[in-house]
Amino acid sequence: MIQCKRVYQGVEEEDGRRVLVDRLWPRGCSKAALQLHAWLPEVAPATELRRAFDHDPAAFAEFRRQYRAQLAGHPEHWQGLLALAEQGTLTLLFAARDSEHNNARVLAEFLEQELDRRADPSSPVCYADR
Repeated sequence: MIQCKRVYQGVEEEDGRRVLVDRLWPRGCSKAALQLHAWLPEVAPATELRRAFDHDPAAFAEFRRQYRAQLAGHPEHWQGLLALAEQGTLTLLFAARDSEHNNARVLAEFLEQELDRRADPSSPVCYADR
């Protein structure tokens, strides 16, 4: 399971592996107090893309499209996250105030689709007549 959570929310047992997926370290958070499994700034949107989006919900669709293209071009940045998600709960941490329009949501959706793509087919081919 992949979930998203603001970095400023408290740590919970249900969080599983906690990974910060922002390019910049969140303001007001000490590295010692955050309790992370990893910080992966390279999986975050490129600086130019992040600046162009500027947390504007009206620009989210284009941001989402461009960020997904960025992710597709660099599987080496996110493949380790798939392995963590397959082992248990993966919590993608983000600092943005908007809990719906942010890079962690796009990344979670992207990773869920990759996991679905890797999964075994849901119905086997029938060879009863052979």
